[in-house]
Amino acid sequence: MIHNIRKSWSVLIAAAIVLAGCNDTLTEKPAGSYDEATYFDSAEHAEMAIYGILSSISENTHYGWYEMATPASDDTYFTNRTNSDNGIHDVVHYIATPTNTVTEKLWQLKYQAIDRANRAVAGIESMPEYVKSDKLKQLAGEARFLRALMAFDLVKAWGDVPFTTECTSTYEEAFRPRTPREEIYAQIETDLEEAASRLPWASSGESAERATAGAAHAMMMRVEMQRAGYSLQLDGSMTRPDESDRWNMLTKVIKHWEAIETQGYHGFHAGGYDGLFKDLCYGKPENRENIWEVAMEQEQGRRNGSAWGIYNGPAVSEPTGIPSNEASAYMGRSNAMFVVVPEWRDFYEDTDVRRDVNICTYRYTWNAEERVHVKQERNNTSWYVGKWRREWMNPADWNKNINYGDVNFVVLRYADMMLLAAEAYAETRETDKAWTLISKVRERAGASSVNSSSFSKAYAKALKNYKPTFAGDDSETGKILQALYFERAFEMCFEGVRKYDLIRWGCLYDALCLFGQSSVVNANKMAYPAYKNFIPGHSELQPIPLKEIQSNPKLEGINNPGY
Repeated sequence: MIHNIRKSWSVLIAAAIVLAGCNDTLTEKPAGSYDEATYFDSAEHAEMAIYGILSSISENTHYGWYEMATPASDDTYFTNRTNSDNGIHDVVHYIATPTNTVTEKLWQLKYQAIDRANRAVAGIESMPEYVKSDKLKQLAGEARFLRALMAFDLVKAWGDVPFTTECTSTYEEAFRPRTPREEIYAQIETDLEEAASRLPWASSGESAERATAGAAHAMMMRVEMQRAGYSLQLDGSMTRPDESDRWNMLTKVIKHWEAIETQGYHGFHAGGYDGLFKDLCYGKPENRENIWEVAMEQEQGRRNGSAWGIYNGPAVSEPTGIPSNEASAYMGRSNAMFVVVPEWRDFYEDTDVRRDVNICTYRYTWNAEERVHVKQERNNTSWYVGKWRREWMNPADWNKNINYGDVNFVVLRYADMMLLAAEAYAETRETDKAWTLISKVRERAGASSVNSSSFSKAYAKALKNYKPTFAGDDSETGKILQALYFERAFEMCFEGVRKYDLIRWGCLYDALCLFGQSSVVNANKMAYPAYKNFIPGHSELQPIPLKEIQSNPKLEGINNPGY
């Protein structure tokens, strides 16, 4: 892959020194450090500041690993361990508390990235050369894009949170009260509009690891759609904007979709749906469908490795009894914590290639005597998330680290944007356009096209026992919303968006109950307890870390509802 970011990890330590925090309490400057007041004196230093933001995002305890937890469980997958761990499994099974180590670390890293982005935006835009420099404008746009991404993550997971675009200069200024999410959304929109105007569009040969105008437009689609939906308020109620405001937000989704379509570069991966994920795992370049990716690469002594395909892929037993100089010939280990709700496998049409990419029915065991991994089929209560797999990774990277790899995480994908546009068209009464876009996504995967007349046939396997009446009625728009309930799962499952779809649709609890109450995985034991643990008006948001509640007096000791 073309790794503009990966090849630059060596400068991150210097960037991190500058951007770790705006209030430097050191009285003596360490050798090799930079003075914040004079740091932004060149395009090279400005770009290092961007790498500093990205280093927070790509750390393995951020998007490299812990961000697997917050989007789960939904109605398609969960973790196969129900023991309480004060970490990943508690988040996934809706029993996290304010002392949870995963939510605490994610909170810290997102604010660290925002702090670095604030410093980068202010520093770059105050440079004398900025007004006449396209390069500096591009870098400032990238910093704004990254700040918007992190702010959006905070709102999705925690609701109203402390937020500022300014760098703090004193200890007291670091503490802020909650900012209403609509104010945060307004700043996100400003940042993304600025980013879209300053960043170049993607073109062949460039990396998806750097933000582009297309990424800014795509992120705006994601933001406006989430903003238009339901969210949990501090009083425990689930509300969404009034119809006039929703209409404005939905038309913005369409505007940004049409900007992407008019520019014309982004589209489906040339290798098809299966080729998309195989190439992603292998590290081959792709920036047409993968609009923006978080760069990942395991390096000695650095915490930026990726657990994609290792903690959420088919199990691979560790090869044992082999000489160390032969280790690179074997796949290494995959811990396979995440498993699927198996009923979904029966919902796909037989010709739909997404079924066997998304859901992996086998694991690899190790035959020590013959020194070979052996593929072994599993029963339906132990099928794995399959989009990322050890076997699809570049063999040269198999054993760089037994617990981590180099697979990037794709934050923004073209097919996702197409389905979001379909939803916006449906809700603004342009139903023909909505069916057309849904059909294009299905046809790419080898499934049949769909419209109002063929809806019942296209989703017959699912509708037989799992009709989501909470997703839509039998009107034209209602059928599209029901189709999207299934289609966004077929296309986007396990990629970090499904749970937030269900929240904004106001039906997460209903979906968890629909599957949790009847899934075969719960027949003999409660392997998938999300619906039992989920408390409406509480579980839609994560707990603010206890340390933050205790240290920030402006939060007044008040956590999110029920925590």
